[in-house]
Amino acid sequence: MASLRDIQSRINSNKKSSQITKAMQMVSAAKLNRAETNAKSFVPYMEKIQEVVASIALGSQDVEHPMLVSRPVKTTGYLVITTDRGLAGPYNSNVLRAVQSKIQERHKNNDEYAIIAIGRMGRDFFLKRKMNVVSEIIGLSDQPSFSDIMEITKNTVAMFSDGTFDELYMYYNHYVSALTQEVTEKKVLPLTDLGSTTKLMSYEYEPSADAILEVLLPQYAESLIYGALLDGKASEHAARMTAMKSATDNAIEIIDNLTLTYNRARQAAITQEITEIVGGVAALE
Repeated sequence: MASLRDIQSRINSNKKSSQITKAMQMVSAAKLNRAETNAKSFVPYMEKIQEVVASIALGSQDVEHPMLVSRPVKTTGYLVITTDRGLAGPYNSNVLRAVQSKIQERHKNNDEYAIIAIGRMGRDFFLKRKMNVVSEIIGLSDQPSFSDIMEITKNTVAMFSDGTFDELYMYYNHYVSALTQEVTEKKVLPLTDLGSTTKLMSYEYEPSADAILEVLLPQYAESLIYGALLDGKASEHAARMTAMKSATDNAIEIIDNLTLTYNRARQAAITQEITEIVGGVAALE
């Protein structure tokens, strides 16, 4: 059995750990409030730009744009959103497992796919396995602005346009609630399902539909990526908050068990001392 000093040392160590995880839980909870607000406030813009793009693209019979047309798929792009830091429970592993499984299922070699990694955890995961990472961005803030990812979103859309890949899928954790985040696969390019969830409206516009879509379609694709990033950030803070709460609860449980063990050992030591004293007195008599 461990000594009283060892047990007390473990109790103190777990108390310090619980204080740290509790503080991290509170920080993540505060960040979650802002991230959730950012994600929800971006939804009306997303819905409106999708409505406008769909109405113009599907309402005009003579509109042709490469981003609206499916083409033979030689290479598939995967944009994967992960975190820069750990301590977020299964947040990263769930996404990375889903992407790796899909790539192994669909492709036979690295030439058939290209990965755009957002987040250090995903970047390191794919590079360690010598998978084809063509673009990356790390060090994003906890509340990213569009300017922070504007370059990589433009480059991603440009890679589709110049034929680096023929379709683009996005993988991220969708925020459902503080306790639930769902790994989501979303097809970003080509934009072939614009009208599936959107009510088409009638717009009067100038100049031509082609000229408007030439500007709007890249912006729409970029906004899809940014919206997923905001969604993923809310999920990240929720996952980290939940993980830190679990760590705090586990530390408290360990402290309670160690305290009980300490009290029993201390009581046993006191009883032993009393027994020895009584035995010594009896021997003297």
